[in-house]
Amino acid sequence: MAIKDGFQPVYSITPGIMQDLLRIERLKTELSNLELTPVLLESLRQSAWLVSTHYSTAIEGNLLSQAQVEQVVEQNQRIRGRERDVREVKGYYAALEEVQRLAQSRVAVTERVIQAIHALVIGSGRKRKPTPYRDGQNVIRNSRTNEIVYLPPEASAVPRLMAELASWLNAKNDLPVPLRAAIAHYQFATIHPYYDGNGRTARLLTTLILHRGGYGMNGIYSLEEYYANDLSAYYGAISVGPSHNNHLGRAEADITGWIAYFVAGMAEAFEKVHAHAKKSAALAKAQKGPTSRLDVKKRTVLARFMDAEFTSRDVAELLQLNRRYASVLCEKWADEGFLTIENPSKKARSYRIKDKHVSR
Repeated sequence: MAIKDGFQPVYSITPGIMQDLLRIERLKTELSNLELTPVLLESLRQSAWLVSTHYSTAIEGNLLSQAQVEQVVEQNQRIRGRERDVREVKGYYAALEEVQRLAQSRVAVTERVIQAIHALVIGSGRKRKPTPYRDGQNVIRNSRTNEIVYLPPEASAVPRLMAELASWLNAKNDLPVPLRAAIAHYQFATIHPYYDGNGRTARLLTTLILHRGGYGMNGIYSLEEYYANDLSAYYGAISVGPSHNNHLGRAEADITGWIAYFVAGMAEAFEKVHAHAKKSAALAKAQKGPTSRLDVKKRTVLARFMDAEFTSRDVAELLQLNRRYASVLCEKWADEGFLTIENPSKKARSYRIKDKHVSR
């Protein structure tokens, strides 16, 4: 990436990239045309944020399971022996909330905004002053072999490089938003302006750019899951250039491969959420169809678990009920035909919403 006269990424728009961009546009239109009730939309968003938090922190070595992430975020539970992992989860989820707020406020993506997002990431979600850039050299090593994987620019170059990135982000051009997000992700990772939290902040910056550019889809999809499902592909795509040293190839490298990887992942994430949201759109017809006869508790459970298996404990947590009462309620709903019993075991009994309540 040549930066002699500011930030100038080097890439080509291949037929494959163009095809994925067109697929993204088609799915974006179809998603925006789905009639989703506020309850369902909030449920989809909450699920996506929990998934994003789990996978983005897992990429960096966080050991909490998806269920534990939900316990930390929704119930503020402490996980013994995993205090650092808990702090990372809280930080990432709070940063996602801040990204949503920033996108809605239409503020420019300035250096200070990026620093404020990073402060939440490393500060367990507590509001702190925007974090200054690193004051020394950082080195990324292979955790198994201790070999140098990447040597970022010197600390003295970071302020200039970040200023150029921010200027490029706010300049007017005709570049498609998904490409802007992909390039910003790559360049932030290239600069590596902090000692810690660079990967998480790069992914959050991507999310902010997509939301501000009209590709947020109300926060109901997760790119982080795409990255985490094949980490070798993620690292392989973002490791561009003939050398691990920023000044020996990476800074001027052609990043077409990374962009192709990114837009393919975005298209895949849109496909996945579109299929799920389409099935869930039955709730948009709740006032016209058979779901209009469901009470508030049933509608809430329907919104959260439409395509998922769940237990009475899950219902208790969702509705904030006594565990024993939730168990009795689920049995009652099964007798009424609202639920079907998936696992009849007394200790591990689980349920699903009966098909007649779910749009296919």
